[in-house]
Amino acid sequence: MAATTAGSHGEQIPPGKAMTTEQHILDKGAQMLQSLKPIKQMNQHVCTFALYNHDMNRQIETHHYVTRVNQDFLQCAVYDSDHSNARLIGVEYIVSDRIFETLPKEEQKLWHSHAYEVKSGLWVNPRVPEMVVKKDLENFAKTYGKFWCTWQTDRGDKLPIGPPSLMMSPQAVNLGMVKPELIQKRDDRYNISTDAIKRTRLEIAEPEWINPEADYWKQHGKCFEIHVEDVEMKKIAPFP
Repeated sequence: MAATTAGSHGEQIPPGKAMTTEQHILDKGAQMLQSLKPIKQMNQHVCTFALYNHDMNRQIETHHYVTRVNQDFLQCAVYDSDHSNARLIGVEYIVSDRIFETLPKEEQKLWHSHAYEVKSGLWVNPRVPEMVVKKDLENFAKTYGKFWCTWQTDRGDKLPIGPPSLMMSPQAVNLGMVKPELIQKRDDRYNISTDAIKRTRLEIAEPEWINPEADYWKQHGKCFEIHVEDVEMKKIAPFP
């Protein structure tokens, strides 16, 4: 198991004692004996950026480890880095435009489009040549995602605190533009140029139509935020 991450003052994030040799041995043994099939289906690493729906000035770099369930549905474990001690900060579900159009209107409001994210070069597969992923990118540009962030490490949370936050994708409007310094930091790390990648994707076709219920904030200037409240429990009825 990976080590914890050290914070700015040397504290461990998340807090906890270091792994012992015995624990490492137990984990290795379990790894050898168990199939871990769901994890082994993750076959793609995507690095991109996301914005908090309720506060779009807060923007984060995200690392999505993608499982393709079928041609129309993908599921992603989202981490805050690609390091061995990366923290699992959320989950994103991705559906094709065909599936998205079948969703109820109220549900569609929680989803975001991926066309700009792909075309602008923000969505990258680190260390994979563009020519290898071009066909996949053409398909991703037509998809929609729903991303819940469960651990707000960007604000310094040492543990997953509070309810999940809905995340949005970057967009070509003021509030949806990713801060240049975030992009540059990512580009320097992977020795890439987002601007150069953008130029190579000019031939990727724009979707003929992006459903206006997606990216709801763009059309309506409103967001969605979860608040936790006490409610009466549903009781199991007694047997007669």
